[in-house]
Amino acid sequence: MNAFYEHHEDSIRFQYSCFDRILLNANIPLLLTPDRAHGFFVHYRNIYPVTRTVLHDISERYHAWVKNQAQRWKVEILDDPKERREDFIAPYFRRAQPDQIVAIIKAREPANILVSFGSGQNWYLDRKLRWVMQYNFYLNDREFGPLFVRMCPYFPFSARVCLNQHHWLAQQMKHRGISFQQSENSFSSCGSPEFLQELADSLTPAHLIARMARWLSYLTPFFTDKERKEHGCHHRLFFAQVEYCHNLIFRRRAVLDALQERLLDANRSIGQPNKLTILFGRRIRKFHHGRLQTTIEDLNRESPVIRSYFRNSSTKQYVRDHKTLRTEPSSNNVYDLGIAKSVENLPALREKFKQVVDNYLNIQQDVLETFLNRGELQRLGQPTVLPNGKRIPGLKTTHPRQLALMHALVRFAHIAGGGVFTTSTLYPLVLQILDHPDSQYKLGSLRYDLSKLRAKMLVERIPRTRQYRLTGEGYRLCVAYLKLFEKFYAPLTSAIINPVAADTNMPTRQLTALDRLYSEVSDALNRLAEHVGLQAAA
Repeated sequence: MNAFYEHHEDSIRFQYSCFDRILLNANIPLLLTPDRAHGFFVHYRNIYPVTRTVLHDISERYHAWVKNQAQRWKVEILDDPKERREDFIAPYFRRAQPDQIVAIIKAREPANILVSFGSGQNWYLDRKLRWVMQYNFYLNDREFGPLFVRMCPYFPFSARVCLNQHHWLAQQMKHRGISFQQSENSFSSCGSPEFLQELADSLTPAHLIARMARWLSYLTPFFTDKERKEHGCHHRLFFAQVEYCHNLIFRRRAVLDALQERLLDANRSIGQPNKLTILFGRRIRKFHHGRLQTTIEDLNRESPVIRSYFRNSSTKQYVRDHKTLRTEPSSNNVYDLGIAKSVENLPALREKFKQVVDNYLNIQQDVLETFLNRGELQRLGQPTVLPNGKRIPGLKTTHPRQLALMHALVRFAHIAGGGVFTTSTLYPLVLQILDHPDSQYKLGSLRYDLSKLRAKMLVERIPRTRQYRLTGEGYRLCVAYLKLFEKFYAPLTSAIINPVAADTNMPTRQLTALDRLYSEVSDALNRLAEHVGLQAAA
C-alpha cells in the first residue's frame, strides 16, 4: 500500500490494478531467418528452388481463403476507415456471440516478409520490410472478449494480437456472478474489489498463450497439424506494447477535482527536467511545453494528463469518468524495464509495473505534502566531515547549480526506469536546466555537486556499478528545497520586483487556485510594507 492511498483512503471507494491494452507480436521462430525458411520448403514441402512464383502463389491462396471464409462467416471485408478503428468497429460487437469473428478490415501496413531473388535454378531468400495488404480479424473471444488479430498473408505469416484485460475480467466476473459496472476499459463499481484484484493477478502466460494459439492456428491454414506439432511451425508471442493501469475510484467527484487541480499545480515545476518559469498570475498554456520529459498534456480538454517519459516507456496520470484517478505506466520496449519480450515474462512485467505505480504515487504524495523540521534543514546547510577527514560543504537552498541538480534528480522519468541513474545521463539534463554550455559547467562540477548529496546520505551509489539512486529521504528533501524556491521565493519576488501589468486585468476565474493564493500573499505583503513604512525606490 503506497503513501498516496493511505493519505486519501477515506475518500476512496476501492482500488484495483490490471493490464490494460496488450499488443503482442506473433512470429514463427522456425521461419524467422531466410536459411531456416529455405530449409522448411526443401525438407518439409519438397520445393526447390523457392522462386518468386512460389511465394506469390502462397499469398494468393491466403487472399482467396479469406474471401471464402468471410462469406461462410457472413462478415464484411471492410476498407481501412478514416476514423479511429476502435470507434468504427464497436457497433459490430454489440450482438457478437462467443468465439465469433464480427468483421475484417484490410489495410496496407508494414510487415517483414520473405522475398525471393534470382533466376533459373539459382534463387535465394531474404527478409525485407514491405508495405503490404494485411487483414485485421475482429473477434469476440469467449474468455478475452473483444480483440483483434492482424494477419500478414505473406510468408512467414507474421501476426499481431491486441487485447484488453478489462474485457477478460468482465467475462470472469460474469461467470462468477459478481456485480460490476464497466465503462469501456475501466470499472466504476464492483461487488467484490478484493476478488477483482485476485482475478487481475491470476492471469497466467499459459492461459494467454493457449487462447491466442487457437486463433493464430485457425487463421494460418497454410500449415498442417503435423508441421505444427512435430516441426514447430506455430507462433510465439512477444510484447510489442503493454499498458498497465492502477485505478483509484473516489466517492465524490468534488474531492477528486480538487486533488487533480493540486496535482497539476504541483507538477508544473516539480518533477520536470525543464524549469518552467511560473509567471505571477499566469496560467500555463499549450505553448509552454513541447517534447519534455515530464509534461502536462491536453490542457484544453476536460481531463489534462501528467505524462513522464523514460526511453520507450512512460507513465501518465489523469482523471477518467469524473471519479477515477488512473496511473498508467506503459512500454513500447520492455527491455527498458529489464524484462525480456517473451510473453512468458508476464508475471515479472506485472510486478515491475506495480513497483512503478507505487513509486509514482509515493512521489506524488511527497509533492503534495512535504514534512520537514527545522533541524533537518539546518543539518543540510552544515558541512559534512567524512570518516577519512575530508570536509564536504553543506547545501545552499538558492544556489542555481544545486537547484538544477535537484530538478534533474526528482524527474518522474527516473521512477519509470527503476529510480537509478548515472552521471553521464544526468549531465545533459542539468545543462539543459541551467541553460549553460558544457564549457561553463563541466562533468567534474556535476560530480562535485552530487558528492554533497551523497555526503548527506540523500543519494547512494549502487554497489559494484556506476549507477546511483536517490533515497526516499533524498527525494522528500529535494522536493522541499524546490518547493521553497519555486513555490515561495521565485513567484513572490517576481510579483514584487517585476510584476506583469496584464496580470491585474486577468479575470479571477481564469486563475488557478495556486495563482489566487499567490495573489493574496502578494497583496498582504504590499499592505504589510505600507504599514511599516517601506516603499519601492523610484
